[in-house]
This record gives sequence, C-alpha cells and structure tokens, in this order.
Amino acid sequence: MDNFDSYALFLLVVIPMAGAVVVMLIPGALKQQIRWVSSAFALSALLVSFYVFWAYDHEAGGFQFQRTWDWLAMPGTGPLSDKAITLALGIDGIAAPMILLTGIVMFTGVLISWKIADRNKEFFVLYQLLLSGVFGVFVSLDLFFFFFFYELAVLPMYLLIGVWGSSSEFPTFSRAKEYGAMKLMIFLVAGSVLIWIAIMAIFVESGIGSFNLLELQNVTFSDNFQRVFFPFLMVGFGVLAGLWPFHTWSPDGHVAAPTAVSMVHAGVLMKLGAFGIIRVGILLMPEGAQDWMPVLIGLGTVNVLYGAWSALGQTDLKYVIGYSSVSHMGYVLMGIATLNSLGVTGAVLQMLSHGLMTALFFAVVGVVYDKTHTRDINVLEGLSKRMGFTAVLFAIAGFASLGLPGLSGFVAELLVFLGLFQTYPILGVLGIIGAAITAVYILRLMAKVFFGPLGERWQDETDASGLERFSTLILAGFILLVGLFPFPFIRVINTGVLEILQKFPEAG
Repeated sequence: MDNFDSYALFLLVVIPMAGAVVVMLIPGALKQQIRWVSSAFALSALLVSFYVFWAYDHEAGGFQFQRTWDWLAMPGTGPLSDKAITLALGIDGIAAPMILLTGIVMFTGVLISWKIADRNKEFFVLYQLLLSGVFGVFVSLDLFFFFFFYELAVLPMYLLIGVWGSSSEFPTFSRAKEYGAMKLMIFLVAGSVLIWIAIMAIFVESGIGSFNLLELQNVTFSDNFQRVFFPFLMVGFGVLAGLWPFHTWSPDGHVAAPTAVSMVHAGVLMKLGAFGIIRVGILLMPEGAQDWMPVLIGLGTVNVLYGAWSALGQTDLKYVIGYSSVSHMGYVLMGIATLNSLGVTGAVLQMLSHGLMTALFFAVVGVVYDKTHTRDINVLEGLSKRMGFTAVLFAIAGFASLGLPGLSGFVAELLVFLGLFQTYPILGVLGIIGAAITAVYILRLMAKVFFGPLGERWQDETDASGLERFSTLILAGFILLVGLFPFPFIRVINTGVLEILQKFPEAG
C-alpha cells in the first residue's frame, strides 16, 4: 500500500476533476447516466477519504502521505533559480478529519441532488469541480496551489446558486437568487484579494524563493511584518469562515443555494476559512497571531451571540440554519483564538461536527421544501405526523447543534469551553449563553414545525425518498459516531494541533 499512499492525496484531487470531465462527455439528454457516473466518482472519493483518515498514523504525527511534483522554476541565474512552485501534497492531524468530512458531504450531496432534472449535466460538472478545489486546499503544502484550489472551491458557487438556486419571498421584501450569488461572490473575492496580498508578501519577505509551507515555516519573519500581514490572513480567510461583520453573504448564500450546494457551503466551504487561519496564519506568523488573537476571539464571541440571536428571529427554515452556522462558526474561531491545545483541538472537532450536522440540517430542510414547497415556519406545523423519518433526522441535527451529550456537538463545544475558561473565562461564559440561546431556537423550531398539531394543508404529505433517507442516515450516523466515540478523532486532531502549538510554549 506504500505506493498507493504516495498517490492517495493526488487521487482525492483528481477523482472529482475526472468526474467532471467524464460528465462533460456524456450527452445532456442522458440524465440518468449522468447521475450514476457522478455518484460513482463521489463514492470513489469517499472511499479514498475514508482510507486516508483511518490510515493516518496519529502516533507518528506530522505530515503524511506526502508527494511533491516540481512545476515552475524561478527565472534567472541568481540564488533563487533552483527553487520552484511545486504541487506539494500532504496532510496532518488537522487536515485528515477535514478530508473525511469532505468525502462524506460530497457523496451525500450527490444523492440529495438526484432529483435535479434541469441541466443536471452542468450542475454535476460544477459541483465536482468545486469539491476538487476543496480537497486541494486541505492537501496542499504549497501556498501557490493552496490559493489556486481555494479559488477553484469558491468560483463555481456563483453559477450553482445563480442557475439552480431559489429566490425567497417575504411579506415586506424579496431576495432573488442572483442577489445571493452576487453578494457571496463579491465578499469572497474581496477576501481572496487580502489572502493573495499576504501570500505574495510572505513569498517576497522570506527570501527563499519558495511557496512551500514546510520551508516557509522555518523562516523567522520580523515581528512588525507579522503584525501587519497576519490580519490580512485573519480577515481574508475569516470572510469565508463567516467572521462578523463580514458574514452577511453567508445566510443569503445558504438560502439561495440548492440543497446540495447549501450542504457543501455550510458543511465544508466555511471550514476552508478557519483551516486557512490555522494552516497559513498561525503556522507562519505565530507572533502576529498572538497579537491579534484577542481581536479574533472578540469577533468570534460576537459571531456566537449575534448568530444565535438572529436565528431566533427568523421565519424561514433556511435562514434559521444559515444564522445558526454563523453562530457555530463563532465557536470555531473562539477555539482557534485560545491558542491552547484544548481550545484549538475543540475548534477542529467543531469544524467536523458542524460540517456533519449542518449538512444534515440542509438535507432535511431540502426534503421539507420539496414536499411542502415552503420554508415558512409560520405555516409549517405538525409535520412529524406525516414525515416521521424526516422529523427524527431533524431532531438529531438539532440536538447536536444545541450540544446534547452523545452527539458530536457536545464533545466539540466542551473542549472549546474548557480552552476558553483557561484563557478568557468571561468570554467562556458568553459562549455558554450563546449555547443556551441555540437551545431555545432549536427546540422552538422543532416544536412548531414538526411536533405541533398537524396543519390541514399537510394531511397528504409523504416522507423522504429512499435516496434521501440513505444520505441523511449517513450524516446522522457520523454525528453519533463522533459523539459516542470521539477519542479516535481527538487523537488524530491533537497530533496536528500540538505540532503548531509548539511555537507557543504557554499553550499547554
């Protein structure tokens, strides 16, 4: 298997790309064949992601499954002429669970999208290109290709939302899907500009003529340089992570997107932002991180409270989940900003947990919308009497969101809170208040939509289809697995966290 290991990460990037190419070659009229081919490639990516996660040796730690291909040499004959931009691949304990998460969300998203009939060829091409970019970000050890895959993961979102999304109508205003797509693109491109400025500054300042992260982490950048350019990375990546006040694109994007794209958007894409802060910002600029972490944890606290309070006031099911995602990503940002092992480990586990439960949330909301053709909480009532399976799956996602023991959200948030009380106890209290508000809106939502008296309009509704049941059960199964058996995941994550926190002796 050693030979396979050296190509495993390359396969994760190539399989979705190859799937997109194969689907492009299939005539658009053969919609069923397009679905089967897309599912086959998604299943292949899922199996490889399983293997990569379980084969990661947490005792050895460090970067594993490494492979490097030289791509572009520096011009000229000076001391940098032997350096190159390389396609350098490798994962540590932080990237390994993100790879697994991406494989799960990709496969279940394809199954949820089985019903798409309008131009499903173009949809699956863009969907697979997007996931290829996500895999590429998590496995790249070269900043140039890291940024390339980051953009590949973001750009297809505009078309996926603008073409296959849905507009929202409210009593006093409306939100066109084109509005959500354009707003998302403007914010994310603005964030990308900041990231690229910081990457180029790092490349020039290092003086080694290389974009390779493993080489750049050995360079000691001046304190002033780090203080100036760390916020470029913090804000640039933070935009995608839903960092307040740059979060406003996220709920609108969630609501406008088709179900599978909402699953990928909240389940995986937002994790790229938090991952970038850790992988690039904290790894290369530890002194800058220490200086700016009080700001990040303050903004993350606002995320938690503002997102939860905003979710409490929404009447659209998707907007509730969209603002809930902003709130839960606040816990991720708070955990990262603690710069201690408990907090950062909890943040990464929260990324995994939130990805699973949010993908399940949006999958279930998609089922409800397909059946009832509305997401208005004021209209929906008592659906569990006709859609019992869907109600149970929504309850699992909801209980994970509010931190019920035995589900993934409890373990992740517990570690974040333990890390917070070690460093910022007052903010830890505010975080718990945010969790209490989460419990209020989740339980109220479940009581109103699923467990109240059955509305007359919904007497003839049917439950989820076989494919929808299968895909949502996969997500629910992993929520239970992480919640009941968290230590295999924590051990893997902790190896990557401790490697980075070696730069912070007080991290614990």
